[in-house]
Amino acid sequence: MQKSAAPAEHPDSSVLAQLSTLDRFLPVWIGIAMALGLLLGRAFPDLNDQLDRVKIDQTSLPIAIGLLGMMYPVLAKVRYDRLGDATTDKPLVGSSVMFAWLIGPALMFTLAWVFLRDLPEYRTGVILVGLAPCIAMVLIWNSLAHGDIEAGAVLVVLNSFIQVAAYAVMGYFYLETLPGWLGLQETAVDFVFWDIAKSVLIFLGVPLVLGLLTSVIGRHRKGDVWYEQRFLPRIGPWALYSLLFTITVLFAIQGDAITSQPLDVARIAVPFLLYFALMWTAAFAWGRGRGLPYPKTATLAFTAAGNNFELAIAVAIGAFGVTSGQALAGVVGPLIEVPVLVALVYVSLWGRRFFERPTDQGSRLR
Repeated sequence: MQKSAAPAEHPDSSVLAQLSTLDRFLPVWIGIAMALGLLLGRAFPDLNDQLDRVKIDQTSLPIAIGLLGMMYPVLAKVRYDRLGDATTDKPLVGSSVMFAWLIGPALMFTLAWVFLRDLPEYRTGVILVGLAPCIAMVLIWNSLAHGDIEAGAVLVVLNSFIQVAAYAVMGYFYLETLPGWLGLQETAVDFVFWDIAKSVLIFLGVPLVLGLLTSVIGRHRKGDVWYEQRFLPRIGPWALYSLLFTITVLFAIQGDAITSQPLDVARIAVPFLLYFALMWTAAFAWGRGRGLPYPKTATLAFTAAGNNFELAIAVAIGAFGVTSGQALAGVVGPLIEVPVLVALVYVSLWGRRFFERPTDQGSRLR
């Protein structure tokens, strides 16, 4: 998902004005895709059977293409040559790993069980979102909030590789092991570990390899300027197009379940709202308390709060099916995340004053 941002030296320009039209109205496009899907579902009640005629593993080919299309442009943006820089800023990287891989999954697990205890499929879908730190939109939020661009790129690379290695293991822990330890198995959802691992390898591993090759070869042959100013803007929007296509198909197939239980869908939004707000606030306060400068604190906060809903949707479909409640819960994620994190960009810019030296504050007109 590509953006057209104003230069960072214009901190007073409107946050929304710095977003491309595609990103600015993402919740609107998602809403339109949902409505279109419901209409298609009524017009073509056997759509799922038609889509299932050709499959990649257990996922129909059109949906698989949509899922891969969501991930590839995102991973082609990553600067893989900067992965070695990940260890140079240990306070930031350590804090980011702590929030993204320890606190975040535990918090989403807790919120999902508190608010969706009697809805195991939706609960599982929400937990799957919590296991995947953001590797795409965080670059946009970080830029709009005037965070550390280089640090954000490094954390995106780091999270990409950690997700490939750890997502399936963490999924098994939070969906099977931990509920058993806590005596919560009475509303558990059955799944096979390999189903999640396979989905991660296909829908994150394949586009990660393609993105890595594209980035390394493209930058080497054409240079960074061409790659970032000409190539990425061309492929960037296809991540959003693929997401909207997938959402349309999901709602076409799940139309009956959605329209018959609208309150359940509203309940899915509650843990997401609380998660984004709590994670961002905790990470921002942590960065300030640890003495990190504002740009790195903003980067930490948005990396902690954002989630890779593309991967969560892909895993939910691959492991549980396109008609599952898990897949529907994953779709609700971006609908909530985008407006909440746009609002948090404004909060972040307001909170910048708490990081400035007294002389800096006195020199600015508020």
